[in-house]
Amino acid sequence: MNNIFEIEIAGRKLQGEFGKLGMLSDCALLIKYGETEIMVNANASESPRDGIDFFPLSIEYQERLYAVGKIPGGFIKREGRPSDKSILNARAIDRPLRPLFPDNYYNDVQIVCTVLSVEHDNLPNILAMNGASLALCLSSIPFTTPVGTVAVGYINGEFVTNPTSKQREESILDLTVCATKERVIMIEAGGNEIQEDVMYEAIEYAFEEAKRLALWQEEMMNQYGKPKQEVIPPQIDEEAIKAVEEFAKEDIVSAMHITDKDKRKVVLDEIKGKIADELFDKYPNSIKDINEKVYKLQKKAVRTMILKEKLRPDGRGFDEVRPLASEVSLLSRTHGSGLFTRGLTQVMSVATLGSMSETQTIDGIDEQTSKRYMHHYNFPSYSVGETRPMRGPNRREIGHGALAEKAIEPLIPSEDEFPYAIRVVSEVLSSNGSTSQASVCASSLALFDAGVPLKRPAAGIAMGLVTSDDLSEEEVLTDIQGLEDFFGDMDFKVAGTEKGITAIQIDTKIAGISFDCIKKSIERAKVARMKILSVMNECIPTHREELSPYAPKVLTISINPEKIKDVIGAGGKIINKIIDETGVKIDIQEDGTIFVTADDYEGGRRAIELIEGYAKEVKVGEIYLGKVVKIAAFGCFVQILPGKEGLVHISKLDKKRVAKVEDVVSVGDEILVKVTEIDNTGRINLSRKDAIQETETETENESENS
Repeated sequence: MNNIFEIEIAGRKLQGEFGKLGMLSDCALLIKYGETEIMVNANASESPRDGIDFFPLSIEYQERLYAVGKIPGGFIKREGRPSDKSILNARAIDRPLRPLFPDNYYNDVQIVCTVLSVEHDNLPNILAMNGASLALCLSSIPFTTPVGTVAVGYINGEFVTNPTSKQREESILDLTVCATKERVIMIEAGGNEIQEDVMYEAIEYAFEEAKRLALWQEEMMNQYGKPKQEVIPPQIDEEAIKAVEEFAKEDIVSAMHITDKDKRKVVLDEIKGKIADELFDKYPNSIKDINEKVYKLQKKAVRTMILKEKLRPDGRGFDEVRPLASEVSLLSRTHGSGLFTRGLTQVMSVATLGSMSETQTIDGIDEQTSKRYMHHYNFPSYSVGETRPMRGPNRREIGHGALAEKAIEPLIPSEDEFPYAIRVVSEVLSSNGSTSQASVCASSLALFDAGVPLKRPAAGIAMGLVTSDDLSEEEVLTDIQGLEDFFGDMDFKVAGTEKGITAIQIDTKIAGISFDCIKKSIERAKVARMKILSVMNECIPTHREELSPYAPKVLTISINPEKIKDVIGAGGKIINKIIDETGVKIDIQEDGTIFVTADDYEGGRRAIELIEGYAKEVKVGEIYLGKVVKIAAFGCFVQILPGKEGLVHISKLDKKRVAKVEDVVSVGDEILVKVTEIDNTGRINLSRKDAIQETETETENESENS
């Protein structure tokens, strides 16, 4: 049976349809918003995986280039590995949904969002987030708390729901909010230094819009949804659980009160060893239950400390930032480097400058086709004192790099101000909470060290949350460390400058956060950010005036676009000649802007001179200092500009009669010549005689006037 239902959002129709496509999926939903269309397939395994203690949720966001009428580039001509944007979209779908599945549900769940058609006024990622939630609601998978998602822009003091392509260009805010009908559960934001009160109002505004979608999904679930699978709680050895509590509870609580991280780990390892010696032989079939109980005892101890005793595991105040340190110019041959340390979290960022030809080309379904500022983040195993195979970046690393990029991108100078492609790599050297925000700080330092004229430095901080089971009590924590992140309920990352917020990302482990928590987090994050920025400013208050001697030198020139062909030459002959002669890189834009990248200024200036010569238009009546390049019986050929030669007939070579060209000039001589004619085939006729006469006349006039 084919079912169709719809709702209006921002004056446009959002429509869901199922029962027509993908008949064998638990739910195959075709969701449309304008002419953007996505198929969402939701399926789950019939039974839980054996031996796992986590929820195996898999989200796939599949971009198809036919959705925007493109054929993939390269030789293979088909979509390859997911783009970074696809991975980020999949993560954004995962984060609000995962906390809303029932506890003890360990069946494999896979949601596949396939982008079929894209109208750039209606973003496919926002549609996919709504479609994933709705598909789960309509399926038999035990998911019963719908999540609505909207994008919000801010234009001329007004909030705009799901802004169109043109509105997104005008907006200084790019906000995505996911919410249930009761609470905000996920926030992703980028902005051009947005004031804290404006950001809070935007979130409130977005919640009301997202709430409408959540209520609509709930109505559709009640009307069309399948009966839900029963969640069967796993069998637990109650006797073993009780034995763990009696044997180790007090010791675990005592250990969690040790403020030193290393000492606490040593004591906890000893306790776990004693538990293993005492209980594993007695309960050989319940080791998983025993380990789970140890984890829960640790978690409860930390949360009780924070909520009841008003203590943090490391002894800090709730709004206290860990010790800070900043350093620049660590590395000898790089273009810029910065080291940022907060407690036991440490990140080194390295900035590299390149020619505009090194701008990243993006082959995807979005409007963005290139990227001049690139931020990459690496999280090696040694940063947490562990070992694991070294492979390519995982989804988390891609996500953290994108967040840091979003935080700094609004501060990057324009091409006109700083004509470079810029890449920053953040290497996590030590991790104990919020390395993504430490990479924002380290990257600002590295960019300043590289001489990049950022508008202002950016810094970031992560806020945490601990709530009671009924959500009646909550404590917001500034600068969460790893333990508080692991056992807490929220990771609220805020990055920005002294003027405002440039990026926000919120993940929760509970069914949403209160507006009081959001407000406190934003306000306290600002206080912490100002403290961090003051430490960074003491290290390097502004960008260096000179680039590293190892950085490329970029010079810019603008020519008439009609002259581009003259600079390039037939088959690239001219431009390749310039490159071979000067050793530079040349990037030519359609508007006539030319970027010359050289290892030294001398080579760059020489290339600019040559380009100017090839682009300059020869005009009748002008006098040039030219070079004799060839002699014939009837005259000589003179190069007056690069690639532009003209003939001086023997009769025009001197004021007196010339019997033989060689009597007056030789190859290689520099002589003044005047352009007397350019015929309809482009041939240039020159006169040394006229140039001499005109020069003599000017000299006589100057003598008379003096």
